[in-house]
Amino acid sequence: MGLATETFFLDPDAAGTLQARIQAMVAQGILSGRFRPGERMPSSRALARHLGVSRMTVTLAYTDLVADDYLIARGRSGYFVSDTAPQPSGHVPAPREDRVDWQHALQPIPVPAPRVERPADWRRYRFPFIYGQTDPTLFDHANWRLCALRTLGQRDFEAMTADHYERDDPRLVDFIARHSLPRRGILAGEDEILVTMGAQNALWLTAQVLLGPDRHALIEDPAYPPLREILHQSGARVRPVPVDAQGLPVEDLPLADVAFVTPSHHCPTSATLPLARRRALLDHAARHDMLVVEDDYEFEMSFLGPPAPALKSLDRDGRVIHVGSFSKSLFPGLRLGYLVGSKPFIDAARALRSTTLRHPPGQIQRTAAYFLELGHYDALIKRMGRAYRRRREVMDAAVAHHGLDVAGRGSFGGSSLWMRAPGLDAAALAADLRDRSVLIEPGAPFFAEPAQGRETYRLAYSSIPEDRIAEGVARIAAAIDARRHGP
Repeated sequence: MGLATETFFLDPDAAGTLQARIQAMVAQGILSGRFRPGERMPSSRALARHLGVSRMTVTLAYTDLVADDYLIARGRSGYFVSDTAPQPSGHVPAPREDRVDWQHALQPIPVPAPRVERPADWRRYRFPFIYGQTDPTLFDHANWRLCALRTLGQRDFEAMTADHYERDDPRLVDFIARHSLPRRGILAGEDEILVTMGAQNALWLTAQVLLGPDRHALIEDPAYPPLREILHQSGARVRPVPVDAQGLPVEDLPLADVAFVTPSHHCPTSATLPLARRRALLDHAARHDMLVVEDDYEFEMSFLGPPAPALKSLDRDGRVIHVGSFSKSLFPGLRLGYLVGSKPFIDAARALRSTTLRHPPGQIQRTAAYFLELGHYDALIKRMGRAYRRRREVMDAAVAHHGLDVAGRGSFGGSSLWMRAPGLDAAALAADLRDRSVLIEPGAPFFAEPAQGRETYRLAYSSIPEDRIAEGVARIAAAIDARRHGP
């Protein structure tokens, strides 16, 4: 690979002749690791033209660098970084002095809340009970590739490349309106749908549009950690409401302007809000002029029974804002979701979105639209449902066999179990298990007061092969026993 001439600049403040400065520039690039062994240098003619010096000056500099073994000359091919050039020392040159008072220049930024962390190399662990990652053995690589190639064709050139300003891909919006939403009992027009960069982006847009320092927001406790950060950053007064085995309790619910809920599949306990509570929540919202934001994630993973009706499907006066996402059902890196709400709300969210990213990339929207339209998405969901059902059965059997304490499990499906290890610190347990090639997710980050979740953890089965689940659960049980009774 050739190094571009545009990456070479002479420091106007450097001392020495032009030849010496060129030598120093190249040597520094090699010693810093920017220029790597085998990479081809620009020709002496091209570099001389770029730097505004004579070709002879560059040639002499290259000759000295060859003598010092920084470069090697290869016949008529040119000059290359030598395979035996001095290695980068790891020393990073001191940056220029920063004289900006950043404490004064920056607006106050909230301290990030605790997050659910996982190793970047989680796939090398043999027993990864982690949530929300893609299983490559289940994903439809071939048809996704075909849909992507179709999007790259001349017929879809405009949809892929044009700046559509605030508008979304009409094919994707049409599919969401005519297929995705009716499955949840929701009827919405195209002007009531906004495509987002995943559910988290949808929640951020919603909070920015609806909340401010003079507003009050309710959030479930425990809850999705980034949502708690989003609400605090909005400046609103946030009130956590502890959930029970059936999700959010509606009796004596505090007054608020907006409530953020996960009724179909509570995050992270997997509890499903009963129909009676859903109706009671809507009645409460109507009486007290409250809006409700429904995060309907993972409803597709309902392999144990049909999913409960979406809260938005029961809404008769436009109080519910519905958040959907393809990130869990397709792959998290897709970052594609949507908002559904009354037109005035969608107009405001669309206007806010346009100030930051205009719209999600056209290529991604059109590829997803084809994948959905051609039936590949439905086939994928069925395949995942069958696999998750089998994994869930193995997980339930293993957990029961070892007597582990289940704190919550989705009655319709899902991809995880919410667990408890009474008397133990789940974070310390997770650290022990990493040494045994087992990954679990401690539950403390999900709680407004992390200490309340000290004994909880989540076991997901979306990323672990079925034949490894039993042994992985056995290792968890052994680690719990060792923590309680010693090795």
